[in-house]
Amino acid sequence: MPFDVLGIIAPHPPIMVEEVGGTDARVTAASAAALRAAADLLERFAPQTVVIVSPHAPGFADAFTVTTANAVRGDLANFRAPGTVHSVAGDPELAHAIIVEAAAADLPIAAREEYPALAPELDHGVLVPMSFLDPHNRYDLVVASFAFLPAADHLEFGRAVRRAAQRLGRRIALVASGDCSHRLTRQAPAGYSPRAHLFDEQLAALLARSDYAGIATMDEGLREEAGECGWRSFLILGGFLEGTDAATRVLSYEGPWGVGYMTAVAAPVEELRGMAAYTPDTGTKGGSKGDLESAPVALARATIEQYVMRGSTPKPPRLDDPALPARAGAFVSLHVGGLLRGCIGTIGPTAGSLADEIIHNAVQAATADPRFPAVRPDELDRLEITVDVLHPAERIDSLADLDPRVYGVITTCGWRRGLLLPDLEGVDTCEEQVAIAMSKAGIATGEPIDLERFKVDRYA
Repeated sequence: MPFDVLGIIAPHPPIMVEEVGGTDARVTAASAAALRAAADLLERFAPQTVVIVSPHAPGFADAFTVTTANAVRGDLANFRAPGTVHSVAGDPELAHAIIVEAAAADLPIAAREEYPALAPELDHGVLVPMSFLDPHNRYDLVVASFAFLPAADHLEFGRAVRRAAQRLGRRIALVASGDCSHRLTRQAPAGYSPRAHLFDEQLAALLARSDYAGIATMDEGLREEAGECGWRSFLILGGFLEGTDAATRVLSYEGPWGVGYMTAVAAPVEELRGMAAYTPDTGTKGGSKGDLESAPVALARATIEQYVMRGSTPKPPRLDDPALPARAGAFVSLHVGGLLRGCIGTIGPTAGSLADEIIHNAVQAATADPRFPAVRPDELDRLEITVDVLHPAERIDSLADLDPRVYGVITTCGWRRGLLLPDLEGVDTCEEQVAIAMSKAGIATGEPIDLERFKVDRYA
């Protein structure tokens, strides 16, 4: 019996198209292979029409748009590949039905063709995925753009697409085009954020659980730091899938050039059998050996390797990044396979330079954390390392001044002082954060405490 629902999440870097990237396209081989697997699933599904949501489709900040044209066309001439063309029939009947359903749900929506200023050509957010998913130009196509409206509106728009297809008896697949973080490394085109990788990790985990409600409530600050472009597309897919028996499987994720590319499919579980799910190689805690690491993490790794193998430490280098302070407190955290392996740090600067601080705390995290034995030589290649550089702490009056995703906390009672870093997995409330910091300091519940908060720059 044919299955009745299919969704696809597709990245859209033009360089992954061989005609554009040439030999550089091999760097995204995992994404290309995953999209070909999704294309096989799409062929089995045999839709009459594909609806694709593109972050780069011309549109409006305050309204959704859909193409109502009888035919749509575009090429990658702007990316030096004019021969890469997608030219197919549109589905104006479905497009108008989507407009009707969205308007009935009080969503602002417009037909793209009613606005001459909106370019009619297909953009690369459509052309790149469809060059893999429909290389023979077989499926009718409707292109939608999202808007800068609340998450709930994007979920509702996805529901409207599904209602329109059901009303017409139209067999459709929905493709959510979008990339993840654009700020994974210092060479990234949109700049660098040490927390950007957290967005991609959280997104992958939520998709693996088909938790689109969780995606809708992802932290706005983290999304902004990541510089993502696909979150709204993925929400529309979530609304489209709501009430169906589809499960979502992430097929691949990679982050070359500082941009995260994720491919996923959503279909009934029996249709996903045999499709390998993406599994992070080394957990989700930080820089792994062989990655393009930030300077603080590279220094911490070099220090630990030299100390464990030879019992010495490197000469402190000059950290030229202007974003790094000359002196600061710093925490070095170690994980193996996603599990904590050591964490030692200083609340404020205790050494002559930040480099000296990192070197000292890296050795301590690897050899002197009382919860763990010293790191062994055979563990060095598996270490995942993050370095948190602390901003100066400030006194606060109550828990209302805390946010465990943004601020770390210091609790003080007399000479006892406990610290907990921000944005830790499993620590979701201010109460939990303060209780853990008090426990680390040996402060009992009910004892009077002074509270301080601080921010960190987390490097991976």
